[in-house]
Amino acid sequence: MKYMFDTANLNEIEKYMKIYPICGVTTNPSILKAEGKVGFYSHLKAMRKLIGNRSLHVQTISADAAAMVKEAEAIVNGVDRDVFIKIPTTEEGLMAMGQLKAMGIGVTATAVYSQVQGFMAIAAGADYVAPYCNRMENLDADPYEAIAAMRYMIEEEESSAQILAASFKNIGQVNRAFLSGAHTATVQPALLHSTFQMAAIHKAVDDFKADWVAVRGDVSLADLTE
Repeated sequence: MKYMFDTANLNEIEKYMKIYPICGVTTNPSILKAEGKVGFYSHLKAMRKLIGNRSLHVQTISADAAAMVKEAEAIVNGVDRDVFIKIPTTEEGLMAMGQLKAMGIGVTATAVYSQVQGFMAIAAGADYVAPYCNRMENLDADPYEAIAAMRYMIEEEESSAQILAASFKNIGQVNRAFLSGAHTATVQPALLHSTFQMAAIHKAVDDFKADWVAVRGDVSLADLTE
């Protein structure tokens, strides 16, 4: 069970990376759009500097295989060879995945809405397969059944692919994705933060402190001498 941040905001990454144990950061053109007209490669390099050797996932924008491969090469040259290239799981995308893997470039198969897309991405050698959980639910598809099927196929085929669950609106979806077999989930930092603002959590902490103060006064454990 591993978490990634689904953001390109440098302040968010720096702030919440100190709190949450993440293994990487994912981006896409929509996420990058929220940062305004920043330098594409300079911003990605700044992200890399922040996250160190954690995985960084960057998406291509073209629809045909040749252009996807060309963009992937540009991203790798513009950032570093450790970047995972996010490729949409279309017919053209599957062709691009095979070519990129032959070139030794990491691949994250994205825009996965069905089991067959996931199976094909696994067969094409994708390092990560990203089912879009909330979007699938909005289309009356069961993302958790799809994740379980993909996990079964990965283990059956002894594949090294990992399921990178994505597209969440609430933490319950994230939890169900893990319970269904996802290896990793990419989550907006704000979603994680809001989950830990539950009133009951803070009340429990306040109650413990009040009970301590009632007996010993407002003194820290670290200041006790006996």
